Amino acid sequence: MDSETILKTLQNRLKLQRYANNTIKSYCSYAQVFLEQMEKYNSLDEIPISEIELFINTKVIQENISASYQRSLVGAIKKVFELVENQKIELNYLYPKRKVNKLPTFFSQEEVRNLLNATENLKHKAILTIIYSCGLRLSELINLKIADIKSESDLLLVRQSKGNKDRIVALPDKLLLLLREYYKVYQPKDFLFEGAKGDQYSERSVQLILKNAMNKAGVLSKGSVHTLRHSYATHLIKSGIDVRVVQELLGHNDIRTTMIYTHITDIDKKSTPSPLDFL
Repeated sequence: MDSETILKTLQNRLKLQRYANNTIKSYCSYAQVFLEQMEKYNSLDEIPISEIELFINTKVIQENISASYQRSLVGAIKKVFELVENQKIELNYLYPKRKVNKLPTFFSQEEVRNLLNATENLKHKAILTIIYSCGLRLSELINLKIADIKSESDLLLVRQSKGNKDRIVALPDKLLLLLREYYKVYQPKDFLFEGAKGDQYSERSVQLILKNAMNKAGVLSKGSVHTLRHSYATHLIKSGIDVRVVQELLGHNDIRTTMIYTHITDIDKKSTPSPLDFL
């Protein structure tokens, strides 16, 4: 089976359907994991459903993959058959059915302040500040262009984010001043943040920036670059911003996705009594 040709066909057809670049990359990555395990077959139509079921079962039971990984694998396999073989196969029973309700991790406002203060490199500080200030996903950050900064209107245009949607967020004065200072020093040509060779900044580099800042600031909370986005949403809702406004700012399709942050902020821990107070 020519896995390379299958992946190329999948990629091209996802592009024709106008999927976002990151979504295409994700589908192809999971599809590759599947295809590597199916090399003994000459073509996709030779693969029995029982073999797909065994593949997912092995991943779940022996490799203990997460529910999210399982969901992505099954979705990618369905896309391969649908777009490459023009065959819709029923695999919904292989999706995880039990939902795991996890609250998003977030940094406190003091932790964010310490992170930014500990970051002395101007470019690194600008990167972390704009992620937190505008609630950006990592992919949105590295795809930002200079033209997306609308300084005359104090706005940032986030183009073709998750779901191929554009959205607009406000540029705080502090951030705008920092970006102007950064631009004068680094003078990027196309992307707002560019690598050493003038190409697009890498996701890995941003992750390392945050990791170093956390170590330097002594932040012990577990967190990733996406934790800064969670912190943005949490701090907005905690300050009294309506959840529907936050939904628009985050680019969520469903209000229920945004509502998860209200579980963190609904209860004022300082004013809520504990049974210990009554002893």
